[in-house]
Amino acid sequence: MKATIFRSLNEAKLRFEPSALAIGNFDGVHVGHQALLARTITVATPKNLVPSVLTFHPHPTSVVAPHRTPKLITSLEEKLRLLDSFGARQIMVLPFTTEIAGTNPREFVSQILVESLKVGVVLVGENFRFGHKQAGTPATLRMLGQELGFDSQFLEPVIVRGEVASSSAVRKHLSEGSVSRAARLLNRCFFVEGPIVSGHGIGSRQTVPTLNLQPDPDQILPRGVFVTETLELPTGRRWPSITNVGHRPTFQGEELTIETYVLESLAGPTPARIQVHFRHFLRTERPFPDPASLKAQILRDVGRAQIYWRRVATLSRLAPSIY
Repeated sequence: MKATIFRSLNEAKLRFEPSALAIGNFDGVHVGHQALLARTITVATPKNLVPSVLTFHPHPTSVVAPHRTPKLITSLEEKLRLLDSFGARQIMVLPFTTEIAGTNPREFVSQILVESLKVGVVLVGENFRFGHKQAGTPATLRMLGQELGFDSQFLEPVIVRGEVASSSAVRKHLSEGSVSRAARLLNRCFFVEGPIVSGHGIGSRQTVPTLNLQPDPDQILPRGVFVTETLELPTGRRWPSITNVGHRPTFQGEELTIETYVLESLAGPTPARIQVHFRHFLRTERPFPDPASLKAQILRDVGRAQIYWRRVATLSRLAPSIY
């Protein structure tokens, strides 16, 4: 990671360089966020400012309205890696507390943006709100910028196939299993990441052997059976796969599981840590009368996944820059 990460305002006051600063939650780092980051870099360069990001952890609603706290698209560390990959060179992860929530708009701008983060330009979406009870508006930010000596820029929403790119829209698609629609808004496949954990041993004995991930309770997950691509970390080995996210109703499961069946030989040691990238919805999870019936369905799922990957390979040959 090339970006410098700051996790306290005291640290930032000492080391944060004059910045062009994009502000937001950046959950998922979707195409709207990517456009904001691209604009930040464009603005920063001629002004000799460092393209920077201010984001918050935990999600602000967990403090001001816990009952409305959404499941997240990306963990904090995944979000930081994505922000880095899109060109942020300084990232301030502001711990969101009741004290921060109670800061009025003027204090937020003068104490955090100006004093700590040394803003020359602030870039936000046109619906940006800030300060106690979200009293600050883009007009407030522009006025304070004129008074305190920084520029403000407000970006319009990014529209993808008639839909506004937003974290809530991505979450909606994932909750419905529409991983391809989520991918359009993310400009990448949705993925989950984690260490391989021991399963119940049923698959290896009665159906098919799987690589099992422990779900992150804070991350939103699509439910069902999907065509996926499995990536080993940190080696980068990749395999086509299918993944079931659900409760294993054939075996009266209760806890949520993520089980991935790799379609090719691992040809080496079993991975210790993987990313699973969701490519295409196959079917909903449902109970089967016995393990043999479930295994037969899994083999049919494998056949459909192999057709999918053959089609991707063909399209890749025809348009390699896209696939």
